[in-house]
Amino acid sequence: MSKFHSYLNTAAGIIKTYSGDLPLSVFLKSFFSANKKYGSKDRKQIAHICYCYFRLGKIIDRFSLNGNDEFLKQYMLAGLLVCTDKPDQILEAFAPDWNDKVHLPIEEKCIFLQDAGLPIEINNVFPWWEMLSNDIDYHQFCRSFFIQPDLFLRIRPGHQSNVIKKIADARISFSAKNGDALALPNLTKVDTIVSPDEEVVVQDYSSQRVSEFLKPVKDNYNRLVTIWDCCAASGGKSILAKDYLTNVDLTVSDIRQSILANLQSRFRRAGINRYKSFIADLAQRNIPADPSGYDLVICDVPCSGSGTWSRTPEQLYFWEENKLAHYTDLQKKITSNIIPFIKPGGYLLYITCSVFKKENEAIVEMIGEKFNLELLEMHVIKGYNERADTMFGALMRKDVEG
Repeated sequence: MSKFHSYLNTAAGIIKTYSGDLPLSVFLKSFFSANKKYGSKDRKQIAHICYCYFRLGKIIDRFSLNGNDEFLKQYMLAGLLVCTDKPDQILEAFAPDWNDKVHLPIEEKCIFLQDAGLPIEINNVFPWWEMLSNDIDYHQFCRSFFIQPDLFLRIRPGHQSNVIKKIADARISFSAKNGDALALPNLTKVDTIVSPDEEVVVQDYSSQRVSEFLKPVKDNYNRLVTIWDCCAASGGKSILAKDYLTNVDLTVSDIRQSILANLQSRFRRAGINRYKSFIADLAQRNIPADPSGYDLVICDVPCSGSGTWSRTPEQLYFWEENKLAHYTDLQKKITSNIIPFIKPGGYLLYITCSVFKKENEAIVEMIGEKFNLELLEMHVIKGYNERADTMFGALMRKDVEG
């Protein structure tokens, strides 16, 4: 019992100390590096308690806890119950009657906790229902916060049978999605089984499905396609575009030199040896892009990341609505500055990992009104029922007259 008390007390100390400025994973790594008494099993259990607590999101009014450790621990146990589907040692130690409920559906667990005096209501985890993009199932989206997303791989062309064999031989459970997507348990160490970037790309399932927007581009060009991935970040969508469109002339940019340096190594592993890159702050007008323009500009803009918060629930916990204006202002500036670099008849693929309408449909509407781009396709890529992220995409085309 003393061990479980230690786990709960340590997790409570972390939660009270953690301010949300760093990703929780980074904070935990630093904490455990400074406190080496915790073994691997201890670290895993303490981290699990923390993540389950943060998965309660806005159900918890963090400003009303007022240093009440017992109240905090009640919510930690509630988080364990709601987010766990197997008997849990800590629940058994502190609330054995709760542990009997782990196999129940999430909705029934919440009713049980409400009867126990805790206001655990699924839809309160994300209270901004009126701000959601079109066609999102609000209840199912809220429910997804209590479920750990899977790890997804995209098998690169020519490696299908070999990758499947390697994973099967390693006795790793997996499920195949549409196309070349595989879902694996979240903590799978794939780099010990397959070759990242060469054979597979670690890429969320919804992010892989961005390729569905590229079909009109592929159908329209039977020649080399010039592409500018203007917010390249880790480069996953550049590799996706290369694999899907095949015959491409690729340019990437990012605001950070460190990102482009990492991209160089990643592209080398992916076999992308001929490409252009430059550093650019796209919120400014002096962008050193090719003035002759591009057939396709991929713009995966900085955003709230709200569609990924089931992976990083601490971001939901600390999110305040007034932060949204920063991102929408940035998105308007970036899109306005890059659209002049689309060739006449060329395409803009606008992407976010947000569920907020102001970052999604509202920006597309602004682009259409300000630049008269034709909207070809626009929809939310729903990952909340797939143990995946939820994203948004819109494909627009510039008039052939420019």
